[in-house]
Amino acid sequence: MTPLPPLGAPDATSGRPVRPPEHVDAVVVGGGIGGLVAARTLVHRGLQVVVLEASDRVGGPVRGGAFGSLPRVRLDLGAESFAARGTAVSDLAGELGLDVVSPAPLPAWGYAAGRSFPLPKAGVLGIPSVPWAPDVRRAIGWPGVVRAALDRVLPRFVVDTTDLGTFVRSRLGRRVAERLVAPVATGVHSAPLDRLDVAAVAPGLLDAFAREGSLSLAVGALRAAAPAGSAVRGVDGGIHALVEALTGEIAASAEEFADSPRTDATGPIHAAVRVGQQVVGVERAGADWQVTTAAGDTVRAPRLVVTAPQVATLLGPWVQPLDGGSEGGGVAVPTPEAGADIWLATLLLDAPELDDAPRGSGLLVAPDDEAAGPAIRAKALTHATAKWPWLADRVRAALGPGVHVVRLSYGRIGTPTAPPTVDEAARDASALLGVDLTDRVRDHLLQRWDGSLPPPTPAYRTDVAAFAAAVGHTPGLSVTGGWVAGTGLAAIVAHAQAAVAAL
Repeated sequence: MTPLPPLGAPDATSGRPVRPPEHVDAVVVGGGIGGLVAARTLVHRGLQVVVLEASDRVGGPVRGGAFGSLPRVRLDLGAESFAARGTAVSDLAGELGLDVVSPAPLPAWGYAAGRSFPLPKAGVLGIPSVPWAPDVRRAIGWPGVVRAALDRVLPRFVVDTTDLGTFVRSRLGRRVAERLVAPVATGVHSAPLDRLDVAAVAPGLLDAFAREGSLSLAVGALRAAAPAGSAVRGVDGGIHALVEALTGEIAASAEEFADSPRTDATGPIHAAVRVGQQVVGVERAGADWQVTTAAGDTVRAPRLVVTAPQVATLLGPWVQPLDGGSEGGGVAVPTPEAGADIWLATLLLDAPELDDAPRGSGLLVAPDDEAAGPAIRAKALTHATAKWPWLADRVRAALGPGVHVVRLSYGRIGTPTAPPTVDEAARDASALLGVDLTDRVRDHLLQRWDGSLPPPTPAYRTDVAAFAAAVGHTPGLSVTGGWVAGTGLAAIVAHAQAAVAAL
């Protein structure tokens, strides 16, 4: 174990004097949704918690904002919904006093081979449960239907589950993979089909296939077991309200501690959420964890929760190997692979033609489409005012009828993404929605999420699972966040709550 410098001595790295450490019950590194949920869970157990966030704001890829011309209507600039599976997010929202809402009952559309079409209703990640259903046939044509129907008669051993793309092609053929699954799965996860781990992106699908012996029957079984209603939910006012409510509740707990603070050699302790606190060191100090920031501040606690993958790389020397060896065993820490470089272009449009939602709640675009004419670079479009009645009501109340909000997403894993211009976003929206919107933009917002989505690739998920298992055997330590739990609020919230339970 590396000895800690004596108090008052200069730090070997920064040269600044080492200030006395602050003592709390738990330190949470990272102020994204996972970190905030972990902190709230610990606070509810009566613990005094400090959250250290490196950037100047909390929430990670959950952020709210407003058009300059419409400042009173806030909308999501990051995540805008959560999967309805499980109750973790809905329960959390209810406890925070937020209203969970369902989207309008509109179909989602796909765009592939140069045309738009409603996505089949009975599917999982675009994988159909009935290959010959009319909505499937409209998307893949009769040649695709004939090949996909073979799934029902092929022996169960005729399969390759290496990744999602290979899995689908081996059972249902190329057209299903490229025209149905690619728009949905790559739109959601911003990664090519052949880099998506089946278990990570479609929980339960492999087990269902093992039981049914057919991929389409497996999808049907999962659909039958799913709760009725929409597959996603939202929050009245926007998902970003979760961040604001979580931060407010944690801050309120800090004020309660401040009213009757515990003290130690450094004076009163005030737990809080702190931004601009980049963590540069993690060490053991007896039974405690000591966390050091770039500013030279230190916090000690018997419990440490790490949600930031960059900081997880500092944990290697302190994680106990699963074979029961001593600390310092050199457990390998997975190197975070760069996630997708995502840009979101949100447009405020004067477009009464969109009142009838011509493409439902939005479209998912197949990658590398080679249709004639200008290529569509957007990977997805959400018709936000059609999808979320609460947003439509607020926009209509402020600006009158015929004004709409659409959001286009750009960027896929492994490819640097140039920011879209307003003109490009308007052109893409026009092509996808079938309405000329090139001169109809009233206002716009542009938001970048650099590497915010974890890569759901088989190798990465395997490495993370092995590291998390080793962490689970290290006293007082836990890891959570999207890089461990996977993509989506439902996965992150549930994982964060479970990860800190043992602490």
